[in-house]
Amino acid sequence: MRYLPLTDADRREMLRVIGAKSVDELFRDVPASARLPGKVAGLPDHQGELEVERAFQAFAAKNVSPANAPFFIGAGAYRHHVPSTVDYMIQRGEFLTSYTPYQPEITQGTLQYLFEFQTQVTLLTGMEVANASMYDGSTGTSEAVLMANRVTRRHKALISGGLHPQYRGVIQTTARWEGFNAVVAKTDVDGFEDLIAAIDKETSCVVVQNPSFFGHVRDFTKLAEACHAAGALLIVVVTEVVSLGLITPPGEMGADIVVCEGQSIGNGLGFGGPYVGLFATREKYMRQMPGRLVGETVDADGKRGFVLTLSTREQHIRREKATSNICTNAGLCALAFTIHLTLLGEAGFRRLAELNHAKASELADRVAAIPGVAVVNDSFFNEFTVRLPKPAAPVVEALAAKGILAGLPVSRLIPDDPSVANLLLLAATETATEHGMAPLVAGLKEVL
Repeated sequence: MRYLPLTDADRREMLRVIGAKSVDELFRDVPASARLPGKVAGLPDHQGELEVERAFQAFAAKNVSPANAPFFIGAGAYRHHVPSTVDYMIQRGEFLTSYTPYQPEITQGTLQYLFEFQTQVTLLTGMEVANASMYDGSTGTSEAVLMANRVTRRHKALISGGLHPQYRGVIQTTARWEGFNAVVAKTDVDGFEDLIAAIDKETSCVVVQNPSFFGHVRDFTKLAEACHAAGALLIVVVTEVVSLGLITPPGEMGADIVVCEGQSIGNGLGFGGPYVGLFATREKYMRQMPGRLVGETVDADGKRGFVLTLSTREQHIRREKATSNICTNAGLCALAFTIHLTLLGEAGFRRLAELNHAKASELADRVAAIPGVAVVNDSFFNEFTVRLPKPAAPVVEALAAKGILAGLPVSRLIPDDPSVANLLLLAATETATEHGMAPLVAGLKEVL
């Protein structure tokens, strides 16, 4: 939507209606000491639309485009190919119904795809029930901890040192205001942490990630058994949902709640969003699940239909009985996810996962052959950690200046731990090519 500025006449009419003599009078309650005496220093004056467009095009030209550069950044946001069919399908009339499905009789298109989305999520995660999406993986993880606290009536969450630092941060922020204890384990770079000994009778849940932030793939079956023996729940987080095409689903390992970031399917990188959170659990915990759940039914004529079966939100029930104050779901992103996964099918999804792992394995072999560089992982999916002979941050900056997006320095997300300074996180999806890997390897050899 283009910006349409107000005219002086518009402003005068607005002031007349509200009974103010001037714009300054609107701010009379703001102390003079808190007001700027004039224009903000350093900002350009107003310009015409053409000049503004040129200025912003110049800003944009300074960015390194993932589409045109070797790209190996992951850490919870992955570059995958999204078929053009997805963009076409989400614009079809069947889905252009009301924003929120409060009136099922006129929002059947929305309700049907959310029902199918939920089914897909349960199949992917190996769980029994899923909701109609969350905002994203990080907030979904925080909601999972709150849910575990309600189920167990305990207030201590044990957080893995392999959980994404930003996910951990969201949990800690929630803990501060919700009054529960978030115990964070030591950073697990090597993937060998054992959390079983830390579980006690006060523990409501253990939160782990698979693959971990550092790329390690783990079997959490024994951890799940230990959690259940202590009366705690196991929450498994998946930031790269494509990995579920090859890795054992968390539900089969005994997870009680599974939270995923679904961005990789149907949703391209968008400078940080919007994303879509997947949330699944056991049927016995369904009424403690946040968000909404769409169910299948029949109408008065016996025809198949869909309705909101469960909605434990403040907007629908009394606040004191609500399990979450989440006000909506990531509907459009969930639709894109559903369409893309439907296009892939089970065989296509598995093939996509195989391509991702093959590309990452090839990249790991090539990077490991560089003198002074060591791959930390014994196992990984499409993302792994390497240890460089020097700090990773300036290396990444140097390669970015050459147009190569060479992964993520771990120190960027864990700045207070000097032991991770030389660690670099590399991701290779199906979009990685020889034209990208060769410059990365050559660039690392030159910079190191």
